[in-house]
Amino acid sequence: MAKKLSDVDVREAVRADYAEVAKSGSLSGCCAPAPKAGASSCCGPSTEAAEHAVKASLEMGYTAADLDGLPEGANMGLGCGNPQAIAAIRPGETVLDLGSGGGFDAFLAWRRTGPQGRVIGVDMTPEMLAKARANAAKLGAENVEFRLGEIEHLPVADGSVDVIISNCVINLSPDKAQVFREAYRALKAGGRLAVSDVVASANLPADIKGDLKLLSGCVSGAATIDEVEKMLAGAGFSQVRVEPKEESRSFIRDWAPGRKVEEYVVSANIQAVKPVSDLQKL
Repeated sequence: MAKKLSDVDVREAVRADYAEVAKSGSLSGCCAPAPKAGASSCCGPSTEAAEHAVKASLEMGYTAADLDGLPEGANMGLGCGNPQAIAAIRPGETVLDLGSGGGFDAFLAWRRTGPQGRVIGVDMTPEMLAKARANAAKLGAENVEFRLGEIEHLPVADGSVDVIISNCVINLSPDKAQVFREAYRALKAGGRLAVSDVVASANLPADIKGDLKLLSGCVSGAATIDEVEKMLAGAGFSQVRVEPKEESRSFIRDWAPGRKVEEYVVSANIQAVKPVSDLQKL
């Protein structure tokens, strides 16, 4: 009987896989369509991989204008949706990006917050942080910073951010309830959570659930809609909405060709609000 992996084992496996993506792009089965024959990987630096990142992002709901003007390598096509579309980010706000990778969503948020705003990206992979910081320097994005940390233990102060975004990262966590508790802690009263992530639409078969590569590939760690709603409510959030996007199955199919993973997981828009208490209203 296979040994049950600990949370530490899971976290280290994910960290190692995404470090490889940042360094060489050799991870197969990451959260993006697989490359065509001859391309180095779905997340790699080759021309083919870059084209696939663009194609993947457009399928996820980003626009050509979103992709224009970003540093090479910021967009690795690692998401499963577009949290920018549901975050309603306003000028001057402070935005926190959970699992910020190469900085793609952080930089799009930066465009919306303007010079008076602030964007903080948190990632547990030093190689991704190095890439994101280099990209920020290329853009001259002085009010964007990237911090090393785990999304279960966010390196931000209580009640310090207006909006939390994330793109296909929370499913990777072995303790999702703790992620949502930390998000609640970090948000100001009235602050918003706007996340694109995968959720399980059916019970995952044992061969998928136990596959570590499919965990890094944003499949085997997916929670059900009911579980996500309960975790968010348990953390204290109100106005919880989890809206699956059935059309996402068309690109999820390509994450693990032949494994039929699209029958078990689907991308969803996940939204919630940290309530304003009666005392805080006074």
